[in-house]
Amino acid sequence: MSNTKFSNFKSEDGNTGPDLVGITSFTSPYYFVPPSGTTAQRPSNAVPGQLRFNTDIGRLEVWRGDHWATILGESPNLDGGARGVFAGGRDFPAGINPAGTNIIDYVTLSSLGNAIDFGDLTFVAGSVGQGGAASISRGIFASGYDSGGNDRNDIQYVTISSTGNAFDFGDLTTTRRGASVTSNSTRGVAAAGSGPSNVIDYFTIASTGNAQDFGDTIVSTDFRGGCSSSTRSVFAGGYVAPAFVNSIDYITTSTTGNAQDFADLTAVRGTGLGTFANSTRGIFGGGNLGGGATSNVIDFITIATLGNASDFGDLSAGKYNIASCSSSTRGLFAGGNPTTNTIEYITILTTGNAQDFGDLTNSRNASGALSNAHGGL
Repeated sequence: MSNTKFSNFKSEDGNTGPDLVGITSFTSPYYFVPPSGTTAQRPSNAVPGQLRFNTDIGRLEVWRGDHWATILGESPNLDGGARGVFAGGRDFPAGINPAGTNIIDYVTLSSLGNAIDFGDLTFVAGSVGQGGAASISRGIFASGYDSGGNDRNDIQYVTISSTGNAFDFGDLTTTRRGASVTSNSTRGVAAAGSGPSNVIDYFTIASTGNAQDFGDTIVSTDFRGGCSSSTRSVFAGGYVAPAFVNSIDYITTSTTGNAQDFADLTAVRGTGLGTFANSTRGIFGGGNLGGGATSNVIDFITIATLGNASDFGDLSAGKYNIASCSSSTRGLFAGGNPTTNTIEYITILTTGNAQDFGDLTNSRNASGALSNAHGGL
């Protein structure tokens, strides 16, 4: 054991700090301050096991040899586990009636069972085709369209640990439905959407106010699926006239700038994918194939790397416009078109077909969904 005493440690890259050889014991009853900095300031020559505090996301992280892994210092403890929340949507099939619902309901992700009433959105207008983002405490629903078929720019929020109605948060920079909404622990991102649009916006989850411009997606697309780790947001599928696409783009969530190419899904899957992630793996389920055909395929990617998606398994039936959310271990696919109240689940770190979880409080598709334990936290 090293018995050498030091008054403080300096320099994240080790150029001016002391070398500690052998097993070193820290016995202070007070605290230990690790090196810190932004995501952009991460050392380029890190070695496996190197520890630092990331000031952008407010968490410790460790270099695992191929990526920086976030160390969760807290975990949700709601009703015995993390909570998934589903809001709005349309209780008619696509193309029949554009009217939406303002219902919000929730489930405990670690259990099985039917959803429970949470409250209502601030208004029905804009409730169809939303996306969800969240920190540990606050959930955000953004984009959508109203009963007149008009695209909206509304952002609403709820406190996940409570129940009750949503509150107005602010506005996106443009009106659109079907934006891919993702987040890390502090920042939400809304990418692409109807138009089609290539706009990427961002907002700070803990505050309220209007979104700001982030950059652009590679192509303008409708109704892409989105998910995130603590560092990356990934967007997949969508529609670029006259065809559906299988492309995957990504951004670094804590920065700004245009999206970059990630790779492709296993097949062209179109719009309305159910998407979620834990800290390492992104999942994409279902999709619209056009002409009344739907997909039941589930794909997965490793978010920290680049490369094409691999087959995970299948949903119980083909569907699209799926609401989806996750904990660190389990992901849920809820509702969808053909309109249903079914909730299915998978275990993210395995592969295999989805299993029955329970039911939403009503049948609907194109709802927004979020959780307080997703991969971006």
